[in-house]
Amino acid sequence: MQVTTLPAVLAPVISPFNAQGHIDVQKLLKQCQWLRSNDAGIAIFGTNSESNSISSIEKMEVMEKLIAGGLDPKVTMPGTGACSVAETVFMTSTAVKAGCAGVLMLPPFYYKDVSDDGLFAHFAEVIEQVGDSRLQIYLYNIPPITQISMSLGLLERLITAYPNTIAGMKDTSGDWTYTEAVLKQFGPRGFRMFAGNEIFLLRTMRAGGYGCISSMVNIDPCRIAYLAAHWHDTNADQLQAELDLVRAALIKFPTVPTMKAVIAHFSKDPEWARVRPPLVSLTVEQQKQMARELEKIHFSISGL
Repeated sequence: MQVTTLPAVLAPVISPFNAQGHIDVQKLLKQCQWLRSNDAGIAIFGTNSESNSISSIEKMEVMEKLIAGGLDPKVTMPGTGACSVAETVFMTSTAVKAGCAGVLMLPPFYYKDVSDDGLFAHFAEVIEQVGDSRLQIYLYNIPPITQISMSLGLLERLITAYPNTIAGMKDTSGDWTYTEAVLKQFGPRGFRMFAGNEIFLLRTMRAGGYGCISSMVNIDPCRIAYLAAHWHDTNADQLQAELDLVRAALIKFPTVPTMKAVIAHFSKDPEWARVRPPLVSLTVEQQKQMARELEKIHFSISGL
């Protein structure tokens, strides 16, 4: 495995849209800079970025503008997975050439019940076509959305065939038994596990994992990063419990519109609440209820 410069905690950064529906690059850059100032890495174009509602060309153009604006690619992991090999290769090659520390790669998710042979062939073809020894792939396992689970057998084949390229995984399965099995089998070989939900952060770190990439990092980066850095401290369980309160307060609302509504609320910038179809923004009543839930647990954000 190559040396990574990625932080232990990354935000799948929510994408701000202007009135014309385009990504507001300057606003996104400012948000990335705020996240960096709170010790979080940058996982642009993930699920919470509304990635699959953004074209591959638009994503790469925005990424290049962010880097030109000062975003450090060495702490950046863009999402580059797509249903077609060609799109995945285009985005992945662009990210590697830009100097990104790694890429987060969904499986080809349109067809369901695909075999491990088919999935292996997809990833293998991407790796071979990119053809760059700098490529570091973090597989994105999110079966609740993709309806595709990455089996231990598939991981074994990929890691064995491409030990210097298959670097790790973001696991958003919500299945701790699976996460633990991956950690036990592949952790000793340098495979880096990121929990896809901060409620699993402490368990992941204690089991030899690397960190987490979670929606809540968008609104609570400092505390999540602190726990990742201090998981061995005697008060780690209390720190985890405090993080869990935030998710519990927001779990009743749809994730992406809620992250945007929270940022809009605390930044006093209602434009942050915009989403792209097919998602819809929270209703006014939902926004009020969300604010009340966060007030109950004395949650706030500063510096936006």
